[in-house]
Amino acid sequence: MNTLRNKVQLIGNVGNEPEIKTLENGRKLAHLTIATNEKYTNEKGEKVEQTEWHRVTAWGKTAEIIEKYVVKGKEIAVEGKLTHRSYDDKNGEKRYVTEVVINEILLMGK
Repeated sequence: MNTLRNKVQLIGNVGNEPEIKTLENGRKLAHLTIATNEKYTNEKGEKVEQTEWHRVTAWGKTAEIIEKYVVKGKEIAVEGKLTHRSYDDKNGEKRYVTEVVINEILLMGK
């Protein structure tokens, strides 16, 4: 069970065109969002669909695959870890980010 301490698996649709950056050392970085949907019936018997949005980051070869094959709307499955970080924006305000750093991707659908 040691390998399951911080593991996230998501299957969903890409919500935006992936943003790809090439760093000075040539390494690729990809940022995108994934929407996951959950359908259930509430206590009133009404069908409800709830969408959750997830920030996703990928590095290296995984980012290169995203750059070549992933577009907005594409269904993908990803596996990685949940991370939290903070930074100061251009106005000097501290911002907090929670995202999934992926290490594996599976392209689904057509």
